[in-house]
Amino acid sequence: MRLYADAKPEIVVHLAAVVGGIGANRTQPGRFFYENLHMGTMMMEHARLRGVRKFVGIGTICSYPKFTAVPFKEDDLWEGYPEETNAPYGLAKKMMLVQGQAYRQQYGFNAIHLLPVNLYGPGDNFDPESSHVIPALIRKCTDAIDRGASEIVVWGDGSATREFLYVEDCAEAIAMATERYDGAEPVNIGAGFEISIRDLAALVAESCAFTGRICWDTTQPNGQPRRSLDTSRATTRFGFTACTPFKEGLARTVAWYRQSGPAEAGRHRHRQSGPANAGHHLPQK
Repeated sequence: MRLYADAKPEIVVHLAAVVGGIGANRTQPGRFFYENLHMGTMMMEHARLRGVRKFVGIGTICSYPKFTAVPFKEDDLWEGYPEETNAPYGLAKKMMLVQGQAYRQQYGFNAIHLLPVNLYGPGDNFDPESSHVIPALIRKCTDAIDRGASEIVVWGDGSATREFLYVEDCAEAIAMATERYDGAEPVNIGAGFEISIRDLAALVAESCAFTGRICWDTTQPNGQPRRSLDTSRATTRFGFTACTPFKEGLARTVAWYRQSGPAEAGRHRHRQSGPANAGHHLPQK
């Protein structure tokens, strides 16, 4: 690959992915499976062939089984099939873990695998057709305020739970793991709390100063029922603990969006996942 020939890296952190929320996953499962599987497989194989010293694969919480006991423990990763909407994406990313462990066994290749929860923060993708839950809600609330609308509509019934990690905390975790962790076992990266989508929507509305009604479209899916991680392995293996309070991170994200606006959000959409075809209001990862 020309990238490896030009850069000659010693360490590779593979963050690239074709991503989206529930709507995008439902309409593009083949694309999400193939492109993510191909990216991960080829990036790691060429890293091995080029003599890269360490490969840091960034997986996804979508790899966990649909009904994993909360909090999710890394040892439960193979206890069942992922939530159906996210399964093609989650399984494609999960193959990086399999590949890394196989390469470690046969070639002595140092590949680690990190499993971050849903991320949020400045620079996120706020496009209504491809964003995840926090930026989608922020945009809905701010657009409603700008239009003078009295309500917003959110998919599902609000009962699903998620855990969220501020983007700067995640970047710190990746850097710490890159420096300090060389194990074969996957490691959860999270913030250590669980919140329902219903409570999240209320918090986002408050942060955006939206005072209208939040209506729930129960004809649309909730996604995985619960998501929250056991993050003790990250703490013990390389000393990571998230430090950004959720309300503070949310306020920073809202402020960034208000300053940057929809035009910047559109540019982030294309950098992250290319054209998207379906709207959604719940998280994919």
